Amino acid sequence: MKQLALDIAQAPAPALDNFVPGRNAEVVVALYSMANAASGERFIYLWGAPGGGRSHLLRAVVDAARADGRPAQMFDSGAAKFDAAEDTLCAVDDVHLLNEEAQIAVFNLHNRIKAGNGTLLASGNAPPAQLKLRADLVTRLGAGLVYQVHGLNEEEKVAALKRHAQARGFQLSQEVIAYLLRHAQRDLPSLLALLDALDRYSLANRRAITLPLLRELLDVTAKQVETADKRR
Repeated sequence: MKQLALDIAQAPAPALDNFVPGRNAEVVVALYSMANAASGERFIYLWGAPGGGRSHLLRAVVDAARADGRPAQMFDSGAAKFDAAEDTLCAVDDVHLLNEEAQIAVFNLHNRIKAGNGTLLASGNAPPAQLKLRADLVTRLGAGLVYQVHGLNEEEKVAALKRHAQARGFQLSQEVIAYLLRHAQRDLPSLLALLDALDRYSLANRRAITLPLLRELLDVTAKQVETADKRR
């Protein structure tokens, strides 16, 4: 039972298969092609508000490429270096946070990849033309495919939660859904991981999935995580 509670402390690893597309179906198709080296497009830029899934998608593409045996590297905006071979699939997250030195490094990385056989997937919080970055880097980021990543709205999250619950063989009441959206992490992978743990917790305790059971699981989990943190 303790392990069941700890299971929801971490969301599952980002993957294209566990990203709920919502209004982003075209984006996901393009990224599947990039991850599987099935696309002639070597440069893609994603933009959108925080929490919409940009980082999830970048990590998922890098992991998928690595699983396919191809070199792939993930960089965040605070990376010390942006070095990679010219045949590497590179992902650069949150380019809007790059400092001047990092902007030059990413510009050089783009040119190196363009001269070779690599691919570059980047993300930021605004379309290229609105980024407050070096003009030459903005031009490079906007030269490939550009997609807006739309976060799931409330209705789409509710529908995704209901579908996931039905797939596991149980129904979610409206009060359980409302509590989840108010008190749990609101990104979908974390919500779905919580549903999986709730289902296992329910079976282990032979109790129906109700609001009191959800509150109990969250309380037990919080205590387990607090105890684990103190031991570090």
